[in-house]
Amino acid sequence: MYPPIESLLAELTMEAAATRRVLDRVPADRPGWRPHPKSLTIGELATHVATIPGNIAKLLGSDEVDMAAMKFEGWVVRPAEELPGALDESVSAARAWLSGLDATSAHATWRAHRGGKELFSAPRLGFVRSLMFNHWYHHRGQLTVYLRELDIPLPSVYGPTADENPFAA
Repeated sequence: MYPPIESLLAELTMEAAATRRVLDRVPADRPGWRPHPKSLTIGELATHVATIPGNIAKLLGSDEVDMAAMKFEGWVVRPAEELPGALDESVSAARAWLSGLDATSAHATWRAHRGGKELFSAPRLGFVRSLMFNHWYHHRGQLTVYLRELDIPLPSVYGPTADENPFAA
């Protein structure tokens, strides 16, 4: 296997566990709650967080995407009890796709365009880092803010929180 992919697979495994700890705290009885009128609901955001790796793997599986042809039909909300399964499916799809990358496909240019106008392009591996991973972490962080606003104890992601310390005796 291409060595950078081995590293990404290890990171995917570690971050999936941290993401599960956050998703496990999403309240089942408040899927429509949002901290601000311009914000996603907690149900929309949690579903997005659960499905990012697999959705990005699907997107990056082709050489390009025409944004004009993409049909966005609104944010999906999965019930809180379905979030762990959605995360498992998403991570499994991302793992399978990443495992199939070799040096050539990892470094091949991936493009996004709208009609005939290129919006951005870069080596696919760069988009794995920015879209699959950094995007995932960003939205997971947003979700922890939502949980804090709802006064739900925050789990440890990388270390202790004010609510949980996995390093304490």
